[in-house]
Amino acid sequence: MIPSQMIVFLVIFLQSYISLAYDPDPVNDYCIPRTEFSSIFLSCKNTSLVTVDDFIYSGIKDPGNFKHTGFSSIPVSSTVFPGLNTLGMSFVRADFDVDGVNVPHFHPRATETAFVLEGKIYSGFVDSGNRVFAKVLEKGEVMVFPKGLVHFQMNVGDSPATILGSFNSQNPGLVKIPSAVFGTGIKEELLMKAFGLNDKEIAKLRKKFVPQ
Repeated sequence: MIPSQMIVFLVIFLQSYISLAYDPDPVNDYCIPRTEFSSIFLSCKNTSLVTVDDFIYSGIKDPGNFKHTGFSSIPVSSTVFPGLNTLGMSFVRADFDVDGVNVPHFHPRATETAFVLEGKIYSGFVDSGNRVFAKVLEKGEVMVFPKGLVHFQMNVGDSPATILGSFNSQNPGLVKIPSAVFGTGIKEELLMKAFGLNDKEIAKLRKKFVPQ
């Protein structure tokens, strides 16, 4: 028979695990962070000091610079838009040149919905059974990418395209597969065996994806 103390411990552990698995629910209407003493959000502003400007962000009115790489993204989190703090959401503007690609990636802490503002985007994700769900989306269409699943996008139109993405987390996280695999310190021998590549091919990929 399990001791009562152990049962209590297990209940507390499970409750803590569930709580940590998602953004916590806010305990106030909003929490505009005070940052005058530190870059770390330590507390909320006094509500008498909060203005409408704290809830407005203008940083994605214009597209990012996508001409060099074919793709750009402008993340909008509480770091740049304090009004989002504690509300469990964030978003991103992504701009694509013709043939521009948002490489396979995933967000470990959030589901994403992607709305095509302009253009035609080949968009999809891969589930845990390696099944691909992909389709060309046109202006006005929305696709959802389940939390933690690899997804991707490519502009297949004949003009620049734009997507607005929304996340159900204040800090969704971002792991780009090419950079995570070839731009980190994974042993070269392992990569050669995993992908069937030789040392020169691995070196070329490392040079491309290692942060400069």
